[in-house]
Amino acid sequence: MEEHAPGTPPTREAPPNGTKPLENVRPGANTPAQPLPQAIGPHEGPGQGGAAQNAHPGPAGGLPPSMGIQRAAPSANPGAVAPPTQTINKSQFLAPKGQAPTATIEALHQERHEVRQGNQVFIQEPDRTIVEENNRMIIRHNEVDRFAVGAREVHVERRGNQTDTVVLRPDGVQIIDIDDDQGHLLRRVRRDRDGREIVIIDNGFAGPQAQMFIDVPPPVIGIPRDRYIVDADSADEAGIYGVFIAPPVDPIAQPYTLDEVRYSESLRDYMPYVNLDIEFDTGSWQLTPDQVDRLSAIAEALNRAIARNPREVYLIEGHTDAVGNDVDNLSLSDRRAEAVAVALTEQFQVPAENLVTQGYGKQGLVIQTDAPERANRRVAIRRITPLIDPQAANSP
Repeated sequence: MEEHAPGTPPTREAPPNGTKPLENVRPGANTPAQPLPQAIGPHEGPGQGGAAQNAHPGPAGGLPPSMGIQRAAPSANPGAVAPPTQTINKSQFLAPKGQAPTATIEALHQERHEVRQGNQVFIQEPDRTIVEENNRMIIRHNEVDRFAVGAREVHVERRGNQTDTVVLRPDGVQIIDIDDDQGHLLRRVRRDRDGREIVIIDNGFAGPQAQMFIDVPPPVIGIPRDRYIVDADSADEAGIYGVFIAPPVDPIAQPYTLDEVRYSESLRDYMPYVNLDIEFDTGSWQLTPDQVDRLSAIAEALNRAIARNPREVYLIEGHTDAVGNDVDNLSLSDRRAEAVAVALTEQFQVPAENLVTQGYGKQGLVIQTDAPERANRRVAIRRITPLIDPQAANSP
């Protein structure tokens, strides 16, 4: 990894070579804060809640996982993914005991649709959109899918140029995601049963011209390699916990939006990470029970760190090797990251709202090869709180 001179801070810069950022306009990001959606009553059912769209029955029988999920009306932006309007079963992410994974990438091929708009290409799947522009390809999904797993109710309401989604859990806790009309997250809030609210993510500081890609100097990494990249299979819980509360390896000049962190590798490099010791069946994203069990030490460290600071945010990254086409690899890696997050929440009670997921396909190869390589088929977790929270930047 290249190094820059000590003390050189990362700053917001235009994308390299004058590249126009993908969907960089975020209307409403700097508008005055709107009142949060009212609490969902514990006994509300379909037809209640004003203009909200309420929970619906589960997916239609016979469809592949995630194909039958009902969603809110789509945005005018073909890159945005509408939130679900119903609860979701965990079986699309976790294979039942004694059964082999059934969700495969091949099942998605016939469900894809391509939309062209200017110099952008949108490859739409039922629950994701792959965006290609200027030789860059990213994948977008809606985090509410995870929050809806095992939830009691899901309400979606359109208010002006934003969409409010409120997920009510069986324990009475509500998770509120507020998105702009481009599908970018503006704010995420946890509302406890007593009405106390904790703002987990707030991107409002960035204004309407926030970018998705930024170019920052690579960090000076002054810590040993085994503290910067921790392999879960050889680390103890204390070592994993140390990464999950670690500060940036180089000072951060300013906070960044979640999208900037998601899509800017050089910015993510400022935070150490943990490589997980799990494997997936070829072409599938479902986790088997034995793979889920391997996450226990990870979950313990995450829960300990979040108990220390309820505003912590962790990015779960999915990566594939270089075999196969880019679209399949992006979709598969994104779904695998999501499956790990669901397992952490469902099996070990890691708060779903403190996790975000993103797939990178074959980007970020550990071993530079086009051949099949197990080391490149990985899922990693890193703390990103200091990158998005001004209060956490450059502090332990």
